[in-house]
Amino acid sequence: MRSTQESLAGKFRALHESGCFVLPNPWDIGTAIYFERLGFKALATTSAGFAFSRGKPDGGVPCEEMLAHIREIVEATALPVNADFQAGFADDPQDVAANAQRCIDTGVAGLSIEDSTGHNDRPLYDKKLAIERIRAARAAIDRSKTGVVLTGRCEAWLVGDPDPLHTATDRLTAYAEAGADCLYAPGVTGPNEIAHIVNAVAPKPVNVLVSGFNHHLTLSALTDLGVRRISVGSGFALAAWGAILRSAQEIQKDGTFNLLANNAPSAQLNELFRQR
Repeated sequence: MRSTQESLAGKFRALHESGCFVLPNPWDIGTAIYFERLGFKALATTSAGFAFSRGKPDGGVPCEEMLAHIREIVEATALPVNADFQAGFADDPQDVAANAQRCIDTGVAGLSIEDSTGHNDRPLYDKKLAIERIRAARAAIDRSKTGVVLTGRCEAWLVGDPDPLHTATDRLTAYAEAGADCLYAPGVTGPNEIAHIVNAVAPKPVNVLVSGFNHHLTLSALTDLGVRRISVGSGFALAAWGAILRSAQEIQKDGTFNLLANNAPSAQLNELFRQR
């Protein structure tokens, strides 16, 4: 498994070196298989998408359950998989390192560590501690000798920071210096802000989240801004939930079934999964 993981990590790292690629986020085995068959070059888990499938809010899945899910996605595909490992399921850097090692052991090619605490009164970890947490994850990866790609995330936009561009730029440059291979500030939407972050952490690559709130962004435009990686986070899961909610509400409210006409053909899915 080690040689396979090193190979996948190497392929994943190479994708960040030039151009821009899309990293879709499956939330179960079926979506992972489909995204691979469609021709994507790598996949990433989605903490929110998986949580919703388990009837839990984002952040409500415990570490053991998340590790089992990550391993399930890794084993479902031959592609490199990046783990949305949230805040590492720990506060203390040593515990983050220990959990990062457990994540590495699932066979991932990459993992991300964010700086959100989950607490409204203190939404981001103190900067010094946040940097130490990235260093701890970096050390765990280096000890593993797997070459797993480390993404450092700043959640400034998602937690409603009063000056998210300043906070994100300040922290992401520090995370880059602490050993993050890729930098990520989910929620950034403005082209000038994106370009500012790209330039601030260069030559290290930047990931941009595209979902319903900023769907106007395009692959070509983000490539021109110097973005190396685009993920959709819970976007596909929310698209599926959107179809479910609209169809179910139509049935419950109107007693009609018109929206089911938009369903995917079962024959197509049977053929997709018969090829495994």
